Amino acid sequence: MTKVKICGFTNAENALQAALAGVDAIGLVFYDKSPRHVNIDVAREIVAALPPFVNRVGLFVNANPSLIDEVLCEVALDTLQFHGDETVNECMQYDMPFIKSVGVSSETDLKKFANDFSKASALLLDSYSSNTYGGTGKPFDWSLACVEIDLPVILAGGLNPNNVAEAISQVKPYAVDASSGVESAKGVKDIDKIKSFIINIRS
Repeated sequence: MTKVKICGFTNAENALQAALAGVDAIGLVFYDKSPRHVNIDVAREIVAALPPFVNRVGLFVNANPSLIDEVLCEVALDTLQFHGDETVNECMQYDMPFIKSVGVSSETDLKKFANDFSKASALLLDSYSSNTYGGTGKPFDWSLACVEIDLPVILAGGLNPNNVAEAISQVKPYAVDASSGVESAKGVKDIDKIKSFIINIRS
């Protein structure tokens, strides 16, 4: 069964509704250049509102370790997600499960990347952009993700209720990750879209 992560919540009630709709993991963005950025107080409210068995993921982009330490002291996260140019050692220094994101293009050597980041819990495959870290809202060529690697694959990049079933049939990922594709506004998730997203995954 393909797991479902929805990223970029900015409101506790919205996140709770998504969890009750069947989302497996909730992503919180601690990157101040993102329109879905949350501060520690809001993040704490969101995490406190979630029911059991929902994984709480904190997303960071080339963050100062002091910021990550501060977040971890205040917010009960289960998993870290690194979306920048972090090294393996930088990802591992918090002694927590982590996901490493990679922007996929025809130049990307996923086997080498998976080998370099073999200590990751999963690789998140996103659309490549030369001027932004993730969150492009555009799909990439999924055939580039059909590579045998030794890590679970989380497929991201422009996924929405209309294309997620096709994406899963091509890539067969461990999980899928959506943000803008299930929103009514930036940082506001449309629960009906999330329900459709999950129904189309399960089908």
